[in-house]
Amino acid sequence: MSELSSTFVRLHARLAPVAFVPEVRLHQADEPIGLWELTEGEFSSDRPPPFWAFAWAGGQALARYVTDHPELVAGRRVLDLASGSGLVAIAAARAGAASVRAVEVDELAVAAVALNAEANGVRVDAEFGDILDGDAGDAEVVLAGDVFYSEAMARRVLRFLLRATRAGAPALVGDPGRAFLPRDRFDELAAYDVPVPEALESVRVKRTTVWQLRAGLPGAAG
Repeated sequence: MSELSSTFVRLHARLAPVAFVPEVRLHQADEPIGLWELTEGEFSSDRPPPFWAFAWAGGQALARYVTDHPELVAGRRVLDLASGSGLVAIAAARAGAASVRAVEVDELAVAAVALNAEANGVRVDAEFGDILDGDAGDAEVVLAGDVFYSEAMARRVLRFLLRATRAGAPALVGDPGRAFLPRDRFDELAAYDVPVPEALESVRVKRTTVWQLRAGLPGAAG
């Protein structure tokens, strides 16, 4: 991670407990709109929005589930896909995962994941890159918080998670009712009422579900 990215994260987000997972502290922005405009304008117009600066509902629910069910990840190699702030990755590391790989397409997010992991006293391997056209490597569990927010992203994520599941790695997602989640492909594990920033979601609480993907048939369309 570059020193510039780390400095940016420290300047524009403050370390605070996560509302629904207070065991974890993250660098979080107080006000989303200004930061959104700043990251798009100061850096480049094609830079992803600052997903890293907020504890989104899907990630909070999934991190809560992992924290309350450490047997899911304990002693296993974990991949946190589209990690954002690193909340889910940190929860997995705290729950005893053998290793945690957190992948992001935003350099600021990679910096945030590394800083947040350090602040929580855990090791997370933060990685920059788009791996959705590949596979989950040696991961034994794949986690993804709030990744079905657009149709294009949903298609790519589903195909990736299906490949991982068919290779033997359970795939769990946290989702607050996004329109592009293919619910018929998943089994519900838990549901929570998660506090969220009203400026992001237009509500103060989002009903959020943790789902596990069914592998389906090896030859089925992804």
